[in-house]
Amino acid sequence: MPKDNAIIGWKNLPFGFYITEPGNSANFKTGDWRSQRPVLDKEKCIRCGMCYIFCPEPAYEPDDEGYFIVNLDYCKGCGICANECPKGAITMVMEEV
Repeated sequence: MPKDNAIIGWKNLPFGFYITEPGNSANFKTGDWRSQRPVLDKEKCIRCGMCYIFCPEPAYEPDDEGYFIVNLDYCKGCGICANECPKGAITMVMEEV
């Protein structure tokens, strides 16, 4: 095998674009790159919290009325919340550019 194609261990990789320490998106505002945003219809919402439970990010928080409101600083627009909502109270709309 030529030297250029040799397999090297991860500890010997040169510094570059890889994660150097563990972390999560709760420490960073990661919602800037989404193409769609969730919109809640409170008339349909039963406040079950399924959006909160299934959201892969820390994007949903309950408000004083018990509705789970998305924090767009963290929402990535994946649409899982809309898919899991049993009443169809969340729709995904395109972000304005």
